[in-house]
Amino acid sequence: QVQLVESGGGLVQAGGSLRLSCAASGRTVNVYDMGWFRQAPGKGREFLGGIIRGGGSTYYADSVKGRFTISRDNTRNMAYLQMNSLKPEDTAVYYCAADQSLHQLVIVKPESWGRGTQVTVSS
Repeated sequence: QVQLVESGGGLVQAGGSLRLSCAASGRTVNVYDMGWFRQAPGKGREFLGGIIRGGGSTYYADSVKGRFTISRDNTRNMAYLQMNSLKPEDTAVYYCAADQSLHQLVIVKPESWGRGTQVTVSS
């Protein structure tokens, strides 16, 4: 199983940008599809998007399409979430996850989760 650690969260003003990173260890990340999720207080964990293992295709939830971009660097065992035009409603704990099936990411049941990083967007 792969271990994941997110970083890059913090406090940002509305309209600003953040780039989250997800570092993988324990197993090479290029055998996994990767996904990003978030969980706001009192809400369930939400799938934001995913990227297939080769990096050729990405998928996004409607709530973030056009504002968030997922990428990966398999040579560095890293995945990224670039977030632009942030809104206060984007405030949440953000998680990366890995699974050998994109479907498992979409249904929010991946093999491996990171611990999360807090993103707070002030108005």
